[in-house]
Amino acid sequence: MNNQIKNITYKSSNTYETLNVLNKDTKRVWIVFHGIGFLSRFFLKYFKELPENENYIIAPQAPSKYYLNGEYKHVGASWLTKENTEQEITNLFNYLDAVLANEVIPKRCELIMFGFSQGVSIAMRYLTHSKLQCDKLVLYAGGIPIELKKEDFKYLINTEIISILGNSDEYLTPERHLEEKNKLVELFGKNVCYINFNGGHEVKKEIINNLAK
Repeated sequence: MNNQIKNITYKSSNTYETLNVLNKDTKRVWIVFHGIGFLSRFFLKYFKELPENENYIIAPQAPSKYYLNGEYKHVGASWLTKENTEQEITNLFNYLDAVLANEVIPKRCELIMFGFSQGVSIAMRYLTHSKLQCDKLVLYAGGIPIELKKEDFKYLINTEIISILGNSDEYLTPERHLEEKNKLVELFGKNVCYINFNGGHEVKKEIINNLAK
């Protein structure tokens, strides 16, 4: 018996969440990609201390949901796995295109792309697909996809690249740290601001607050 993989196309839908109201006083629009195990609504709690009138936050939702810790209680989500990755990336791009089409972001606003953990790879991949101009690209405790090249980001002429990492991040060995830093240098050269903090694989509200200054 020979099993076959067949492909179909069908219409699907997904949610995303926003924080605050986009208005005439909005100075910054954030597109924030949560890490594995999060839901978008819980990830938004890290941005609630930002001034409401000045900051509008868009939090896309990873599509693959599952129960956490082997218990049928709390739900988390994942953006991608190693299974059928290429097609899943295409599906994600279609979803994110739809999110941005639904949100009219004023050109006067500073645009911040923010990825945490697994969300780093989604933010970076989406930029290569969309060629979206952003003022800041924040790469917080996440890995850089190996397929990305320097040429993919040449269009980001005036973008501030910010790398954030805890000095005791349990997912980052010294070897992995050096590997990721070398990737950043390869992609962006010296145009990277490095922020290190005392802590592990966690989001620090005070760091997010400082990004808005």
